[in-house]
Amino acid sequence: MVDFGGWDMPVNYGSQIEEHHAVRRDAGVFDVSHMCVIDARGAKVRPFLRHLLANDVAKLTAPGKALYSCMLKDDGGVIDDLIVYFLTESWFRIVVNAGTRDKDLAWMREKAQPFGVELTERTDLAMIAVQGPNARAKVAELLPAADRAAALAQDVFFGREMGNWFVARTGYTGEDGFEIMLPAAEAAATWRKLNTLGVKSAGLGARDTLRLEAAMNLYGNDMDESQNPLESGLAWTVAFDDAARDFIGRKALESKVAAGLQRKLVALVLDDRGVLRGHQKVIVAGHEDGEVTSGTFSPTMEKSIALARVPRATAGTVKVDVRGKLLTARVVKAPFVRNGKILVS
Repeated sequence: MVDFGGWDMPVNYGSQIEEHHAVRRDAGVFDVSHMCVIDARGAKVRPFLRHLLANDVAKLTAPGKALYSCMLKDDGGVIDDLIVYFLTESWFRIVVNAGTRDKDLAWMREKAQPFGVELTERTDLAMIAVQGPNARAKVAELLPAADRAAALAQDVFFGREMGNWFVARTGYTGEDGFEIMLPAAEAAATWRKLNTLGVKSAGLGARDTLRLEAAMNLYGNDMDESQNPLESGLAWTVAFDDAARDFIGRKALESKVAAGLQRKLVALVLDDRGVLRGHQKVIVAGHEDGEVTSGTFSPTMEKSIALARVPRATAGTVKVDVRGKLLTARVVKAPFVRNGKILVS
């Protein structure tokens, strides 16, 4: 057990490697109750979120549809990354990170005041993530018979209420599955039922190796308030399409683009023996050095992989300073693994 954003969290329940493989090959369950669930309500909640977020909730037209976005400072730095669900025109649900909970809520409440939007932290809810190729079928066994077909037919990046559960087809592993928000009092019994169905308990260790194989950013590692999304592999989450939408950080990002972006986030595979870790120096011939932001040994690929922030011109191969040795790594197209398949050699 370790401290994680103020929560006591399990690194593993036995074997981190077995937990990782269970999610890639079958199904695993993670306790993600440390994530902060916020309900935003009010007649102007959509205009509020269009101003607050770099991605555009105007894209959300079908009830239950989810959107991934960054929430930015005025200078374009990333306050947090989050998922927002459209439920009704007066109700959106937002899920933010544990370690940024307090600053997120303070920022959001300040920005919500002119719009008359009320933000409610749902401390009554627990959240568990069931991930893997067999995850949805396992969860369906726990649902009322009337909801099972709808749950299995649910599209990716949609959530829906099923009784007192909110079941979303989202995740942080690169595998299919559900994230379930449910009354806290029901979480332990639900977890045990999943275990009896063969769903393996999994901790922070496997969660990190899985998300890195899927090349999913981790806040505080791959981006933070000192970095902007355009140089953090998240340009796809910034919606510039509507010129009239004045989202927080827009002017700063447009200025950076006009001046020429200097850096980018890339995926690396280590060809030499060793393990890539955060903060290792990345040496790019003819350019300034970069830095590994997240690194690990990939259980699926049996190679060391990383995300790194490097000069914009970086391509081909680089050298990484691993404990004083310069090891060769290749720049590859992300992700490394998705839906159980290795996507890079």
